[in-house]
Amino acid sequence: MKNPFRPGDVLMYETTVTEAKLARFEGEVVHPVYGTFALGQDAEWACRQFVLAMREPEEEGIGTYLTIEHLSPAPLGASVRIEAELAAVEGHEVRCVYRAYWGNVLIARGKQHQKILLRTRLQARLHGPG
Repeated sequence: MKNPFRPGDVLMYETTVTEAKLARFEGEVVHPVYGTFALGQDAEWACRQFVLAMREPEEEGIGTYLTIEHLSPAPLGASVRIEAELAAVEGHEVRCVYRAYWGNVLIARGKQHQKILLRTRLQARLHGPG
């Protein structure tokens, strides 16, 4: 694992609220706004950009922690900017905080952690306990 970053470094991810990202349950749209589930997935992707730059070819990242404080809606078609900030690297754990904006409106914030593991170790863990 290499680390070209320092705590406080920020990476941006921009996305658009599409039909697939609307708040829905069992296939039914509940509200025509950015769903919390989709926002969480996009927040993980934004934070993963640090991991992609840090991992070695024999390593992979895996999510270990995610919080979402969903503060405000963003409608279908809205352009959303997610700012992922590196909070800390502790051993092989990459800890980030993120903020999501629709224009200047803060719509969400939270934390996301990932561990960078050897692919062989990760594969062994995916085969179950024992």
